[in-house]
Amino acid sequence: MRATRIPVAVEFERVPVASRWADSRWQPSRVVPVDGDPDTADESAVERLEPEGALERWRFPGQTTEMHAVESEGYYLNLSAPDPMAFVMWRHRDDGEPPVHPVVVTLSYNEAARMMDGGEQVDPVPLDPRLRAMLEPFVAANYRPEPKRKHKRNDPFAEGAIVRDRDRDGGTSR
Repeated sequence: MRATRIPVAVEFERVPVASRWADSRWQPSRVVPVDGDPDTADESAVERLEPEGALERWRFPGQTTEMHAVESEGYYLNLSAPDPMAFVMWRHRDDGEPPVHPVVVTLSYNEAARMMDGGEQVDPVPLDPRLRAMLEPFVAANYRPEPKRKHKRNDPFAEGAIVRDRDRDGGTSR
């Protein structure tokens, strides 16, 4: 099944911190849907915004997020959380301005967890109401919870149970 692609803009801000090792840190602050074709998104159209309480703010409009049917459980878990999030995997860069850039934007709780398990920098931002309005019908159409199954317990006294060598000869085998 083909992925549903949504063009989004990611905003980053540099905020002050109280630390003796650093005076500020970068963090994603918003992910919002934008108009346009996700296949022709221009990732080079980075723009500097007014700070509004932060030290510095940048907008990356040429990003996309994708919704895949196989990730529907991750979307469901995200929507059923008290505060649904958009997850931004991002990296620092040594050259250019600004010194950060988004790599992947996902709405799947499971996909974000896999990226973090892989050692990537992933930060959550509150889910924009317009993205939530797109995600809810997708989850309703694609998410099917796995049926609950009875688990058979391992009964060592059941007929045909496997007996280890140690049990057969009284624990004297070496």
